[in-house]
Amino acid sequence: MSASPLALVLADLALRPAFGSRRNPGRIFDRIVVEAGEVPGDREFVDDFRTLLGWWAQAEHLTPVGWQAAQGHVRRHLANRARVRRLIAEHPEIEREPIERPVFVVGLPRTATTVTHAVLSVSDEHRSPLLWELLAPDLELPPRQRRRAIAAGRRMVRGTDLFAPRFRDIHAMAAEGPEECTFALPHALMPFSQARIPEYREWHCARDFAHREADYRYLKQVYQVLQYGRPRRRWMLKSPMHLENLDALLAVFPDATLVWCHRDPVTVVASFCSLIEHGMAVSTRPVDLTGIGATWLGLLSRAMTRGLAARAAIPAQQLVDAPYAWLDSDPATGAPKLFAAVGARWTEDDSARLPAAVARPKGTRRHTYDLSRYGLTRDEVESAFADYNVLRAEVDRA
Repeated sequence: MSASPLALVLADLALRPAFGSRRNPGRIFDRIVVEAGEVPGDREFVDDFRTLLGWWAQAEHLTPVGWQAAQGHVRRHLANRARVRRLIAEHPEIEREPIERPVFVVGLPRTATTVTHAVLSVSDEHRSPLLWELLAPDLELPPRQRRRAIAAGRRMVRGTDLFAPRFRDIHAMAAEGPEECTFALPHALMPFSQARIPEYREWHCARDFAHREADYRYLKQVYQVLQYGRPRRRWMLKSPMHLENLDALLAVFPDATLVWCHRDPVTVVASFCSLIEHGMAVSTRPVDLTGIGATWLGLLSRAMTRGLAARAAIPAQQLVDAPYAWLDSDPATGAPKLFAAVGARWTEDDSARLPAAVARPKGTRRHTYDLSRYGLTRDEVESAFADYNVLRAEVDRA
């Protein structure tokens, strides 16, 4: 990988004096709790993030920017939790907001989940959470506060583009564009994309159904807050990280439709490891490429195993299989087919918006990647996803 961008080097130098604070993460966490606001009666939620920050502080090769990112991650989740709970306490009717027949785009990352979500979001009858809303979910804001919230989202995107210029080529983000549930779920896999945290991985994988279901009840509250006082439209939601939690997702959203995107896992794993490499280089230096391969082959194959197990109990009418070719080779044909599969109308207005939804952002370059760069072989990946490849072959034949 090329040398760090100058902006990242300078940021690490500027943050170096505060880097020593990771030796006392408890004190930093206490300060974050004060800044984020109290979360009464939510001790377990708060303590889980205290533990996460403690483990993150010990991560190997963490940089000063990485330590700031860890604090920002924890601060955002605690502040959002406090705000959501406060709003529900002030407006109990928020929890009676119906999230009816939502669509969740799922599947392994790099299987066109992003473009599928973007296409589903073009309809005026649909509602997708925007990045700036997920970063700080709230009720309808006055114009000035709304502009400030959007500006904060734009700063986050600019920072990512500045510190990791190639990241945009792989997964472009926009403050006012549809974004995935991962930003709102308390314990998705996002920390693993920034640092090597083996203790958190063990903890994450050991969480039982009750705790995972609680995460999704909170996710529902986030969308109830974003819906309250606004026109009700059908939610279009997305995250590859839902794949490992389909049982918990459907327990909370029992009438959800799942759009399961499919693609060759060899390509998926290579592409995703490249995404992780470019993102992790902001927070960790040097980046352990073989470690990325081993970590994410394990996490993704585990997610698929859990997803396939949950799939067996999903009613056929709630499951839509979307081959990669649907939107990759001929989106003008695939998009109406996708809408029909989820029971949505495809209109002339939607057709007019389609080219922008599937277009690559201006100025981005083609994404290239190599599985062997991450210490993996085709045989290893195909073996890890053997059961999924049987399903994928069936989907391709259908």
